[in-house]
Amino acid sequence: MFEYTKIVLKKVSFDANLFCKELQKALQRLLPYEIEELKIYIKSLILQNPELDQCLILLKQ
Repeated sequence: MFEYTKIVLKKVSFDANLFCKELQKALQRLLPYEIEELKIYIKSLILQNPELDQCLILLKQ
């Protein structure tokens, strides 16, 4: 499920709103250790697409 989530997030990274929705779904599905790995992955995506940083607030919950 983690790999699938990474693929989906990469594909929707062009739209910040869609990215936030998919991230929210992922946070409900993934296990705690997968969420920690996802945070690292998302930070690398944000370097490529700075407009996605508004979704970081979801990771702090």
